[in-house]
Amino acid sequence: MSKRKPYVRSMDGWWKKNPYYVEYMIHEGTALFVAAYAITLLVGLVRLGQGEAAWNGWLEALKSPLSLVCHVAFLVAIAYHAFTWFKLFPLTMPPIMVGGKRLEPGVVVGSGWTAAIVAALALLGLVWRIAA
Repeated sequence: MSKRKPYVRSMDGWWKKNPYYVEYMIHEGTALFVAAYAITLLVGLVRLGQGEAAWNGWLEALKSPLSLVCHVAFLVAIAYHAFTWFKLFPLTMPPIMVGGKRLEPGVVVGSGWTAAIVAALALLGLVWRIAA
């Protein structure tokens, strides 16, 4: 009696064959940048609790060229993450009906971006006002 080997499908690069999966994997990869920036802010919060000298040292570290490059990378990755997140809205939400018609996906995505931009500007204005 002959023994056959079980079929084992290769998992190498399975996600590279479909553009949807490539975009999904990039989206998931940018979540690491979101986490890294959250850790950066958490370190700042810890330094703030450690006193003025630690806080000032953290602020000085943020002014280094390496930190500025990291922050640019964070900004680009988080912007792409947000873009792909808002792009998923129409696929994950139940249909929104207005006047008996379903809202177009572009309207849903645009509404998400508008809400995010308004919230970011409101937060920026609040921080600016407190700092002044």
